[in-house]
Amino acid sequence: MKKTIVIVGGVAGGASTATRLRRLSEDTEIIILEKGEYISFANCGLPYYIGGTIAERDTLLVQTVEELSRKYNLDIRVFNELKEIDSENKKLTVFNIKENKNYELSYDTLVLSPGASPLKPPIKGLNEAENVFTLRTIPDTDAIKNFIDENKPEKAVVIGGGFIGVEMVENLAEQGIKVTLIEALDQIMAPFDLEMATILHNHLKEKGVELILSDGVDRFEDKGKLIVTSSGKKVKSDITILSIGVRPDTEFVKSSGIKLGQRGHILVDEHMRTSDENIFALGDAIEFKDYIYKEPMSLALAAPANKQARITANVIMGKEDSFKGFLGSSVAKIFDLTAASTGWNEKRLKAAGKEFDFVNVVANNHAGYYPGAMPINLKVLYELPSGRVLGAQAIGGSGTEKRIDVIAAAIYGGLTVDDLTDLELTYAPPYSGAKDPVNVAGYMAQNKLDNILKDVSVKEIDKIVEEGAFLIDVREPEETILGTIPGSVNICCGDLRSQIDNIPKDKDVYVSCQIGSRGYLMCRVLENSGISATNVAGGYSLYREQHGMTANSEDVELESGNFSCADNPDILKKNIKVTKSIDARGLQCPGPIAATYKALQELNDGEILEVKASEPGFKRDIGAWCEKTGNVLLSLDIEDGYFKAIISKGKVNLEKMAEEVKDGATIVVFSGDLDKAMASLIIATGAASMGKKVTMFFTFWGLNILRKKGITVEKDTMEKMFSKMMPEGISELKISKMNMGGMGTTMMKKVMEQKNVDTPEMLLKQAKDLGVNLIACAMSMDIMGIKEEELIDGVEIAGVATYLAKTEESGLNLFI
Repeated sequence: MKKTIVIVGGVAGGASTATRLRRLSEDTEIIILEKGEYISFANCGLPYYIGGTIAERDTLLVQTVEELSRKYNLDIRVFNELKEIDSENKKLTVFNIKENKNYELSYDTLVLSPGASPLKPPIKGLNEAENVFTLRTIPDTDAIKNFIDENKPEKAVVIGGGFIGVEMVENLAEQGIKVTLIEALDQIMAPFDLEMATILHNHLKEKGVELILSDGVDRFEDKGKLIVTSSGKKVKSDITILSIGVRPDTEFVKSSGIKLGQRGHILVDEHMRTSDENIFALGDAIEFKDYIYKEPMSLALAAPANKQARITANVIMGKEDSFKGFLGSSVAKIFDLTAASTGWNEKRLKAAGKEFDFVNVVANNHAGYYPGAMPINLKVLYELPSGRVLGAQAIGGSGTEKRIDVIAAAIYGGLTVDDLTDLELTYAPPYSGAKDPVNVAGYMAQNKLDNILKDVSVKEIDKIVEEGAFLIDVREPEETILGTIPGSVNICCGDLRSQIDNIPKDKDVYVSCQIGSRGYLMCRVLENSGISATNVAGGYSLYREQHGMTANSEDVELESGNFSCADNPDILKKNIKVTKSIDARGLQCPGPIAATYKALQELNDGEILEVKASEPGFKRDIGAWCEKTGNVLLSLDIEDGYFKAIISKGKVNLEKMAEEVKDGATIVVFSGDLDKAMASLIIATGAASMGKKVTMFFTFWGLNILRKKGITVEKDTMEKMFSKMMPEGISELKISKMNMGGMGTTMMKKVMEQKNVDTPEMLLKQAKDLGVNLIACAMSMDIMGIKEEELIDGVEIAGVATYLAKTEESGLNLFI
């Protein structure tokens, strides 16, 4: 007798369980109950379809009901909702939504993968709101997409700063919608600690997102068009996405006798069994243990659900397997940044009373000298005194998530921070440095465990300075222009040894730099000189992020006291004559600013510097730095993933700074030969296609290219003789060589037709359509006896002065 396995719910958990079961056994009846229409779709891709990054809706459908049924021999019942479980008799009560009736279904083994639903708290006015949506399913996606397409909203509000909320912020903003993000907590992205989350806060602000933190929603007014926060702030919204979390869809389980956790999750063991040995559960609806400290945990992510699906199927089919627990590895794209985390964070470790420490690393994602290097901010937490790795968070450019993947594997392997230093990770300039950020984190943690390095968090330094500590800022003076930690004294690295005698002996000494690396080196100098010193982890860069001191990109004004680009908009349309150009791509902050400072020192007032940089801080710093140093930021653009700044040293010299763009082309067409006429037209249309302003000046025999055929006009005897001897238009032109009484021209036209080369007539029409300016020489027309009526439409009749004026505006002049 066939064994019947009923699976409740599709998507990552249920569908994956079913397909694994079928791969292990053909002699089993597998029934899937899904209350919705879609059995297998890409939940994680939904925001990107709404934002337009994923163009085709059908690509979200991983498997259709028909495909999955046929391929795996499954009985898939969509629009069928489980209502009740009779575990004693192994029977289910199922509601057929389309037929609006209940029926009974027996099972031998039951697998529950019901997922979770978005939370919709009882906020006043929510039920009356017509523009508030949640995002969990394909129908949710369709509703949001249709609303945006039909209503063209200008302002949007996202409530909740979790993964879906932040991804929706980006995808709405990418469509030109002004977005406000409201989060009741003091930070977004709960897996990250506050000093890491502030990096994301500042990045969102740079992208024009209004961020409202520590403030929930009190009520909706005007059918959802006005949101009033708990603090009384009023926010207008054309569309609102509610993304404040999910709750397990386990209402139907409550009467079954299956044990549930405090928040309604189904309790399972390591084999994914519930309290009933014949019932398994997995996915968003379960509660199990975390991998590290075996604490109760639930996690609504696709990767663990897929892993649990395989384990569930294996166990049902008698194969030994077990789930070792949640680690919580996750990643999100937030505009230009990748944010990834794994394991335990600082908040959670403190709440659990664990003994731990951490290191903050700022390192490039690949070799700094290879173009496009971006910094990764990496925080690694480890247990004391063992050094066992407990968790990590990283925010930065490409490859950020791979560092977290490495650390996740290290946690599963029970590795310590000492082991991180030994990991032999791949290296090539486009992908990493010879010392990978993961290795560097291991070195720093090793130094801390060996008491070679002492550091303090940027969250604590203000209080420490207020209590009387002596803080040394070892950056170069030009770096401190953009700001310092209050109370710090600037003694740059090169001067520290000579100033040691001036450092107070009766105070605790702390050292700060830009990202922490020079601070550590100078701490070693002090320690080796008998002065105990503590480094500020992450330096001023992380301090500034923590205190929200990053300028909004919209606040960077391209102006200075002596010049305003806003008052001289035409200057930026010209080809700015660059005196000096430097490539600071790959340099880590403050490298680009330091390189800019050095280059400007070599220029005279009014001369122009072009700077290319890839470090994100350069974009937000360069405007303020120029303002404070008396220089002028003329333009700041993004090209191929890097920033390009044009800076005038000191006062702007308008005459010296710019020269007119000579982006045109002039062609004098003297010949009346077919091949030469075609060459001139091909060059002209090619130049026009590249955006150049093209002028063709036809003179003497070249005028015949512009003639119409069969036009009769009044002419004297000499003019009539010229007319009979000259070809009437471009179709009658002969080739210059091997004409052979016209046979060569005929052969040439035949070969052109075979090779799909445009005819002369088509080339002339294309030139006109592309806006090429056709000028007939007035003097040559008079000599040749060609009248205006004989010329094709759209031809300008002018003299040599007009042609010469066009050449002045042109960067290219040809004579054919």
